[in-house]
Amino acid sequence: MRASTLRAAGMVTLVVAALLGSAYALGRSLMPDHPRGNGVAASVRAPHYGDQPPSTDFPGPPGGGYGGPSPDPSPSGPDSGRQADDSEGPYGAEVSTGSARIALTFDDGPDPQWTPQVLALLKEYGVKATFCVVGENAEAHPDLVRSIVADGHTICNHSWNHDLALGKRSADAIRDDLTRTNDAIRAAAPDARIAYFRQPGGAWTSPVVSVCEELGMTPLHWAVDPTDWQVPGAAKITQVVLAQTRPGSIVLMHDAGGDRSGTVEALQDLLPQLMHRFQLEALPTGTT
Repeated sequence: MRASTLRAAGMVTLVVAALLGSAYALGRSLMPDHPRGNGVAASVRAPHYGDQPPSTDFPGPPGGGYGGPSPDPSPSGPDSGRQADDSEGPYGAEVSTGSARIALTFDDGPDPQWTPQVLALLKEYGVKATFCVVGENAEAHPDLVRSIVADGHTICNHSWNHDLALGKRSADAIRDDLTRTNDAIRAAAPDARIAYFRQPGGAWTSPVVSVCEELGMTPLHWAVDPTDWQVPGAAKITQVVLAQTRPGSIVLMHDAGGDRSGTVEALQDLLPQLMHRFQLEALPTGTT
């Protein structure tokens, strides 16, 4: 009797284990793969800034790239020295070109795989844009920095290594980071004018704005973010940009930091459609 009971219990255990294994296999088969644009693999050695999780210390603005809602500093908080009004971006950063023209901006490069493709498309359509470059990438690919400048695009400082927490550091540390990035850009293109700084992730703070202005750079934010850094595919990028772009919009996209095949594909549709509706110029508009 005892032996038969043990055999029965063993059979039940085997059946349950088999059912659990089948359920797990079925669940795995139903899970979609992570989207990767049109299937072009990103460089395994490239820094994947856009794949970073959102910053919890410095949430960005609505639709703000790597973060959530904008910070809302109170008068008693550490950042009470600067608070934007409704017409400005976080801490007074620019969100509009100040004219009817729109500005396309590309972050996180230069990248040897994606930046040349973006430059080729811009040249094909005769469009000037603004490239927010990361210092370590500028140092690694000075030829691409020179190409950006030679094609008449604007250069923007985007920090040395895309440090989302840069604004939380001391003023001296921020200054060193921005100066090091400017030095790398000018080592590649000595005549480059670096008139703008864009804080990684849109994680603006009063100290980072103060330092960038001290160094003669305007804090540059954006109004339209299709979250191409999340690799949503070309169709979604195109849809968001066309739906949200208005006269004066600064549009955020990326030419590095991960798989940017979707961005490149989207530009093939976006450029002619945007040119039909707006004037596209590099920042500051009215100079190209």
